[in-house]
Amino acid sequence: MKVKALSAVAAVSLLGLSACTQQSAAPQNTANSSKTYYVKTPKQTPKPQQVVFQQQRRAPTYKQSVSQQQVRRPVVQQPRVVVKPAQPSQNARQQAELSELYGIGDQIFKNETGGRIDQLVHWNLREDFAAMGIGHFTWYPSGRSQRFGNTFPGLLDYLQKNGVQLPAWVQRARFEGAPWRNRAQLMAAKNSPEIKQFSQLLYNTRHLQAKYIMDRAMRAMPKLVKKTPSHLRGQVANNLNAVANSRGGRYVLVDYVNFKGEGLNRTGGYKGQNWGLLQVLEEMRPVNPGQQALNEFADASMRVLERRVKNSNPSRNERKWLPGWRNRTNTYRNPI
Repeated sequence: MKVKALSAVAAVSLLGLSACTQQSAAPQNTANSSKTYYVKTPKQTPKPQQVVFQQQRRAPTYKQSVSQQQVRRPVVQQPRVVVKPAQPSQNARQQAELSELYGIGDQIFKNETGGRIDQLVHWNLREDFAAMGIGHFTWYPSGRSQRFGNTFPGLLDYLQKNGVQLPAWVQRARFEGAPWRNRAQLMAAKNSPEIKQFSQLLYNTRHLQAKYIMDRAMRAMPKLVKKTPSHLRGQVANNLNAVANSRGGRYVLVDYVNFKGEGLNRTGGYKGQNWGLLQVLEEMRPVNPGQQALNEFADASMRVLERRVKNSNPSRNERKWLPGWRNRTNTYRNPI
């Protein structure tokens, strides 16, 4: 089994939050406030050296030696010297971005699996799907209702496009559905050579999975503002930019999208109330970038998740998940 080098793939295609780099002003209840989300500061192009020619006198009509003639040469205006702070090299920026990507991937791996390889192929209690990879992507058996979306096949496509050779049984199941009908079947196969081999492959590709998770989150960002009702659009744009421009804010946004989704389906969830990133941004009070934004995001996310538990069917006993969810959202207060 051969896996291409991941750092090169991540470095070439790593996306930034360029759409979020502008800090928006205080939220306004206008549709135009969301435009600050797309603004980029144009780079100043240095003006070329200016050459100024003085007007030459007309040559005299009578005979005159060359030494006596007035010859005017062009006068070059010397440019002002402006000392600019040193900018990091392209290589240094790529290294910093890779370091952030790896850190985000490792933290998501810890959040979802406790950092355990044997949890990369898993099936949680009272769930209808397998949980795969560092993000515990959902993988439903064929014929099963896919209420929370079937996300693992998309990751398999991404891995294969990036040169990862998948086992034959995974290739087949990619189109047919998870090969286990229930949790008991998967747990019985946990110690098989096939599962152990595949768990190791998922561990070896954890940073490529992190890139996949980050790409998904970045694609969702512009949609969050567009999907917001006009009277909340300014507030959502402000809060999104505030979190994005806080140190560690990219981890906060990327992890929550992987954790509970984008929330773009406003009629989803329980009793018509969803619990994705969009709902958290709407729940947040207006904030400025910095620690205030991170704390408010953590508080708002727990309010949204508690509302989910309140709206859920009591037979699901979702309240048991609240302590773990609180531990996870607390990582947003002091992120990597």
